[in-house]
Amino acid sequence: MDILVVAATAEEAKGINLKEIESSTPHQVELLVTGVGMVATTYSLAKKFNERKFDLALNIGLAGSFHDNFKIGDTVNVASDCFADIGAEDDDKFLRLDELGLADKNSFPFKDGKLTPVSPLISNVLNTLKKVNGITVNKVHGNERSIKLVKSIFNPDVESMEGAAFFYVCMMEKIPCLQIRSISNKVEKRNREAWNIPLALKNLSNVVTQFIEELK
Repeated sequence: MDILVVAATAEEAKGINLKEIESSTPHQVELLVTGVGMVATTYSLAKKFNERKFDLALNIGLAGSFHDNFKIGDTVNVASDCFADIGAEDDDKFLRLDELGLADKNSFPFKDGKLTPVSPLISNVLNTLKKVNGITVNKVHGNERSIKLVKSIFNPDVESMEGAAFFYVCMMEKIPCLQIRSISNKVEKRNREAWNIPLALKNLSNVVTQFIEELK
């Protein structure tokens, strides 16, 4: 299987030994570091897919959690994602593109405004991960008022700055895709002292390595 592992930063993938995985499995694994954010992810991924196709694209990285039932360090399967800050403000309201009449929320690859890829993969590792709803933003949340608003609109479990862009390109190019992330922080008023990036990265690399090695 030809697998593309996609990360926004090299740090998010540094714990994954691709050479070791390739030596112990029949898979060919390539790493693509896109840069942070939707624009960089879209450009890098589209360019890569123009060069060659893959049997699976796997987006890995960190995420912030909106819920207390996720612990720092938990690794999750982001089963659906959406663009949460593309739209317009109307005083205290946020209007999505479909509400502005600028997009159809059920036009492919969207379903009810969400990107929800279907993977045919059967995986014991994936089955151990909680499936969550993600949102993708240009500006991560750190204000109680904006957090409350985005939760009321999208009911998200986690947020990232790349996930929906990754899903969008993969689904448009009909490349099977998955998004696996580890929780590095809670979505709250910015508090770096409560973050644990090393733990999240360690757990992420362990899960991703186990997942790829399990694939037939």
